[in-house]
Amino acid sequence: MINSSIDKILCGVAGVGYLGKHHARIYEELDICEFVGFYEPNDETAREIEMSYSCRRFESLDELGSACDAVSVVCPTDLHAEVAIPLIKKGCNLLVEKPLCTSSTEAEEILAQAIKQQVTVQVGHIEHYNPVMEFLEQAVVSPKYLTVDRLAPFQPRGTEVGVVLDLMIHDIGIAIALVASPIKTIDAIGVRVLSRTEDIANARIVFENGCVANLNASRVSEKKAREIRVFQDSGYLSLDFMNQKGHFIQKQEKMLQRSDVPVEKGEPLALEIFSFLECLIDSKKPKTDGLFGKSALEVALSVTKKIESGW
Repeated sequence: MINSSIDKILCGVAGVGYLGKHHARIYEELDICEFVGFYEPNDETAREIEMSYSCRRFESLDELGSACDAVSVVCPTDLHAEVAIPLIKKGCNLLVEKPLCTSSTEAEEILAQAIKQQVTVQVGHIEHYNPVMEFLEQAVVSPKYLTVDRLAPFQPRGTEVGVVLDLMIHDIGIAIALVASPIKTIDAIGVRVLSRTEDIANARIVFENGCVANLNASRVSEKKAREIRVFQDSGYLSLDFMNQKGHFIQKQEKMLQRSDVPVEKGEPLALEIFSFLECLIDSKKPKTDGLFGKSALEVALSVTKKIESGW
């Protein structure tokens, strides 16, 4: 919770690398908060942020936690729990980049500590704050089948986990939210290409209401893509998360009619962070709270287990 007597939310970032520096930028730009500083063990990375913003580089997580109301945790995935739990114990509300962590045990400990300290944990499932998702949430009714493609060129960053926890988890979260039904079965395959974990993966998730989600993810692609197609009785939707556009094919008697989707464009990360801060001010539950993050993580771990069982 945030003390209503405080004029601005005091915010910090734990980890200001590739993505963390954008969290820092957005906190600096928003009027409803004050970016007080960051924790970053890499001196070169830290200097870049110190030169860009008038903020403090904290020497420890303990110092960062003591100075902040809210912190973005943007370190490597396998360090999420190690970083998040001490900050929660200091009373910080957290925006933890997805995935929440790397195991169900770590997730349970994070959530237990958040309940004990009465703080908010939001998980950075960024596509849920993309204007495309806002349209999907209104337009999708009783989906029968959906397919999602998430492709990216290879980068060494993020390879501490496989492509399922790195990229596909975005689409697992999207499918869970749109279908809104318990999962019946999961089948998956994946292959290693350039790292020790899977770099390409396909998952087929069957929900108890009969809907099927086919998810494809690759981090060794020559192109970038974040696209979804949803099929339902009224027709099908085809949308592009990256370019924030798409179309709707509707059944009109014996014909199909195409119409463009009205999507108001916006920066998903900025919308996500603003939503996080609004939840703190208004004492609301985040759209992608800790429980949601844990649910998506557990499905992703099941997909990973299926893949590894085939190796």
